[in-house]
Amino acid sequence: WTVERYGTLLEVGGGKERMTAHWNEVGWPSSMQSMSDEEKQAKVKELHLRKTEVFMDLINQGNVPLRPGVLRVIDSAIEAGLTLAVCSTSNELAVRNLVQTLMGPDRAAKFSIFAGDMVAKKKPAPDVYLLAVDTLGLDKTKCVIVEDSAIGLGAAKAAGITCIVTKSSYTAGEDFSGADMIVDELGDDPATGVTLETMDGLLTAKIA
Repeated sequence: WTVERYGTLLEVGGGKERMTAHWNEVGWPSSMQSMSDEEKQAKVKELHLRKTEVFMDLINQGNVPLRPGVLRVIDSAIEAGLTLAVCSTSNELAVRNLVQTLMGPDRAAKFSIFAGDMVAKKKPAPDVYLLAVDTLGLDKTKCVIVEDSAIGLGAAKAAGITCIVTKSSYTAGEDFSGADMIVDELGDDPATGVTLETMDGLLTAKIA
Protein backbone atom coordinates (compact mmCIF):
# COMPACT_ATOMS: atom_id res chain seq x y z
CA TRP A 1 0.00 0.00 0.00
CA THR A 2 1.05 3.57 -0.63
CA VAL A 3 0.95 6.05 2.23
CA GLU A 4 -2.16 7.59 0.67
CA ARG A 5 -3.88 4.22 0.28
CA TYR A 6 -3.11 3.27 3.86
CA GLY A 7 -4.53 6.59 5.04
CA THR A 8 -7.78 5.79 3.25
CA LEU A 9 -7.91 2.28 4.66
CA LEU A 10 -7.54 3.63 8.20
CA GLU A 11 -11.23 4.44 7.92
CA VAL A 12 -11.69 0.70 8.50
CA GLY A 13 -11.02 -0.46 12.05
CA GLY A 14 -8.66 -3.43 12.47
CA GLY A 15 -5.72 -4.71 10.43
CA LYS A 16 -7.37 -7.91 9.20
CA GLU A 17 -10.49 -5.94 8.36
CA ARG A 18 -8.42 -3.42 6.37
CA MET A 19 -6.83 -6.16 4.30
CA THR A 20 -10.22 -7.68 3.59
CA ALA A 21 -11.74 -4.30 2.67
CA HIS A 22 -8.84 -3.57 0.31
CA TRP A 23 -9.15 -6.83 -1.57
CA ASN A 24 -12.93 -6.64 -1.66
CA GLU A 25 -12.53 -3.29 -3.40
CA VAL A 26 -9.66 -3.95 -5.83
CA GLY A 27 -10.04 -7.69 -6.31
CA TRP A 28 -8.41 -10.61 -4.52
CA PRO A 29 -4.98 -11.88 -5.66
CA SER A 30 -5.17 -14.60 -8.31
CA SER A 31 -3.73 -17.13 -5.86
CA MET A 32 -6.67 -16.52 -3.50
CA GLN A 33 -9.58 -16.07 -5.89
CA SER A 34 -10.58 -19.74 -5.83
CA MET A 35 -10.52 -19.89 -2.04
CA SER A 36 -13.66 -20.09 0.07
CA ASP A 37 -14.47 -17.18 2.36
CA GLU A 38 -13.14 -19.19 5.30
CA GLU A 39 -9.87 -19.92 3.48
CA LYS A 40 -9.48 -16.27 2.52
CA GLN A 41 -9.90 -15.17 6.12
CA ALA A 42 -7.39 -17.77 7.27
CA LYS A 43 -4.89 -16.38 4.75
CA VAL A 44 -5.62 -12.83 5.84
CA LYS A 45 -4.97 -13.85 9.45
CA GLU A 46 -1.66 -15.44 8.42
CA LEU A 47 -0.58 -12.31 6.53
CA HIS A 48 -1.65 -10.06 9.39
CA LEU A 49 0.43 -12.06 11.86
CA ARG A 50 3.44 -11.63 9.59
CA LYS A 51 2.74 -7.91 9.32
CA THR A 52 2.61 -7.73 13.11
CA GLU A 53 6.02 -9.44 13.33
CA VAL A 54 7.50 -6.83 10.96
CA PHE A 55 5.88 -4.01 12.93
CA MET A 56 7.27 -5.32 16.21
CA ASP A 57 10.75 -5.49 14.66
CA LEU A 58 10.41 -1.80 13.73
CA ILE A 59 9.33 -1.00 17.29
CA ASN A 60 12.28 -2.90 18.76
CA GLN A 61 14.66 -1.08 16.40
CA GLY A 62 13.40 2.27 17.65
CA ASN A 63 11.79 3.24 14.34
CA VAL A 64 8.35 3.98 15.81
CA PRO A 65 8.61 7.01 18.15
CA LEU A 66 6.00 8.28 20.56
CA ARG A 67 4.28 11.52 19.66
CA PRO A 68 5.16 14.70 21.62
CA GLY A 69 3.62 14.99 25.05
CA VAL A 70 2.53 11.37 25.46
CA LEU A 71 5.01 10.48 28.19
CA ARG A 72 4.49 13.80 29.96
CA VAL A 73 0.73 13.26 30.25
CA ILE A 74 1.14 9.59 31.20
CA ASP A 75 3.63 10.44 33.95
CA SER A 76 1.26 13.06 35.32
CA ALA A 77 -1.58 10.54 35.30
CA ILE A 78 0.52 7.92 37.09
CA GLU A 79 1.60 10.47 39.70
CA ALA A 80 -2.06 11.37 40.25
CA GLY A 81 -3.00 7.71 40.69
CA LEU A 82 -5.33 7.61 37.68
CA THR A 83 -6.40 4.44 35.89
CA LEU A 84 -4.77 4.02 32.48
CA ALA A 85 -5.74 1.83 29.55
CA VAL A 86 -5.00 1.41 25.86
CA CYS A 87 -8.01 0.55 23.72
CA SER A 88 -6.94 -0.37 20.19
CA THR A 89 -8.10 -2.22 17.10
CA SER A 90 -4.50 -3.36 16.58
CA ASN A 91 -3.08 -6.77 17.43
CA GLU A 92 -2.85 -7.22 21.21
CA LEU A 93 0.73 -8.50 21.11
CA ALA A 94 1.83 -5.51 19.02
CA VAL A 95 0.10 -3.07 21.37
CA ARG A 96 1.71 -4.61 24.45
CA ASN A 97 5.11 -4.55 22.81
CA LEU A 98 4.63 -0.94 21.74
CA VAL A 99 3.70 0.17 25.25
CA GLN A 100 6.50 -1.85 26.87
CA THR A 101 9.22 -0.73 24.46
CA LEU A 102 8.33 2.94 24.04
CA MET A 103 7.17 3.69 27.56
CA GLY A 104 9.35 1.33 29.59
CA PRO A 105 8.32 -1.51 31.91
CA ASP A 106 7.42 0.69 34.89
CA ARG A 107 4.91 2.72 32.91
CA ALA A 108 3.67 -0.32 30.99
CA ALA A 109 2.80 -2.03 34.28
CA LYS A 110 0.29 0.74 34.97
CA PHE A 111 -1.72 0.04 31.80
CA SER A 112 -4.57 -2.32 31.06
CA ILE A 113 -4.66 -3.37 27.41
CA PHE A 114 -7.86 -3.88 25.44
CA ALA A 115 -6.94 -4.70 21.86
CA GLY A 116 -7.27 -6.93 18.82
CA ASP A 117 -10.16 -9.36 18.83
CA MET A 118 -11.26 -8.87 22.44
CA VAL A 119 -14.53 -7.47 21.05
CA ALA A 120 -16.50 -8.61 18.02
CA LYS A 121 -17.18 -5.11 16.69
CA LYS A 122 -14.22 -2.77 16.29
CA LYS A 123 -14.12 1.01 16.10
CA PRO A 124 -16.20 3.03 15.26
CA ALA A 125 -18.34 0.71 17.38
CA PRO A 126 -17.96 1.60 21.08
CA ASP A 127 -17.44 -1.99 22.24
CA VAL A 128 -13.75 -1.80 23.18
CA TYR A 129 -14.30 1.31 25.29
CA LEU A 130 -17.37 -0.14 26.97
CA LEU A 131 -15.39 -3.29 27.73
CA ALA A 132 -12.65 -1.23 29.35
CA VAL A 133 -15.14 0.76 31.43
CA ASP A 134 -16.94 -2.37 32.62
CA THR A 135 -13.77 -4.37 33.29
CA LEU A 136 -12.05 -1.61 35.21
CA GLY A 137 -15.21 -0.45 37.01
CA LEU A 138 -14.91 3.13 35.75
CA ASP A 139 -17.37 6.01 35.75
CA LYS A 140 -17.70 7.17 32.14
CA THR A 141 -18.36 10.75 33.26
CA LYS A 142 -14.85 10.82 34.76
CA CYS A 143 -13.02 9.30 31.78
CA VAL A 144 -11.16 11.04 28.94
CA ILE A 145 -10.16 9.29 25.72
CA VAL A 146 -7.32 10.51 23.50
CA GLU A 147 -7.87 9.49 19.88
CA ASP A 148 -6.30 10.32 16.53
CA SER A 149 -8.87 9.22 13.94
CA ALA A 150 -12.50 9.78 13.02
CA ILE A 151 -13.39 6.15 13.66
CA GLY A 152 -11.77 6.38 17.09
CA LEU A 153 -13.70 9.54 17.85
CA GLY A 154 -16.87 7.81 16.68
CA ALA A 155 -16.22 4.95 19.09
CA ALA A 156 -15.58 7.33 21.98
CA LYS A 157 -18.71 9.37 21.35
CA ALA A 158 -20.84 6.25 20.87
CA ALA A 159 -19.55 5.10 24.25
CA GLY A 160 -20.58 8.44 25.75
CA ILE A 161 -17.06 9.38 26.84
CA THR A 162 -15.23 12.71 26.56
CA CYS A 163 -12.70 12.66 23.72
CA ILE A 164 -9.65 14.71 22.79
CA VAL A 165 -8.43 14.27 19.22
CA THR A 166 -4.74 14.62 18.39
CA LYS A 167 -4.60 14.84 14.60
CA SER A 168 -2.02 12.68 12.82
CA SER A 169 -0.44 12.97 9.39
CA TYR A 170 -2.88 10.32 8.18
CA THR A 171 -6.04 11.76 9.73
CA ALA A 172 -5.52 15.53 9.63
CA GLY A 173 -8.18 15.93 6.94
CA GLU A 174 -10.84 13.80 8.62
CA ASP A 175 -14.06 15.17 10.10
CA PHE A 176 -13.71 15.48 13.86
CA SER A 177 -17.07 17.10 14.49
CA GLY A 178 -18.24 16.30 17.99
CA ALA A 179 -14.78 16.09 19.54
CA ASP A 180 -14.50 17.81 22.90
CA MET A 181 -11.09 19.17 21.92
CA ILE A 182 -8.91 18.97 18.80
CA VAL A 183 -5.14 19.51 18.89
CA ASP A 184 -2.16 18.71 16.67
CA GLU A 185 -0.37 17.00 19.56
CA LEU A 186 -0.44 16.75 23.35
CA GLY A 187 2.76 18.81 23.43
CA ASP A 188 5.95 18.42 25.41
CA ASP A 189 5.56 21.81 27.11
CA PRO A 190 2.88 21.72 29.83
CA ALA A 191 2.52 25.48 29.56
CA THR A 192 1.08 25.18 26.06
CA GLY A 193 0.12 21.50 25.78
CA VAL A 194 -2.71 19.33 27.06
CA THR A 195 -2.56 18.64 30.81
CA LEU A 196 -4.63 16.79 33.39
CA GLU A 197 -6.11 20.17 34.27
CA THR A 198 -7.16 20.55 30.61
CA MET A 199 -8.93 17.22 30.77
CA ASP A 200 -10.55 17.97 34.11
CA GLY A 201 -11.85 21.22 32.62
CA LEU A 202 -13.52 19.32 29.77
CA LEU A 203 -15.23 17.00 32.24
CA THR A 204 -16.34 19.88 34.47
CA ALA A 205 -17.76 21.76 31.48
CA LYS A 206 -20.01 18.80 30.66
CA ILE A 207 -21.40 18.66 34.16
CA ALA A 208 -22.03 22.42 34.37
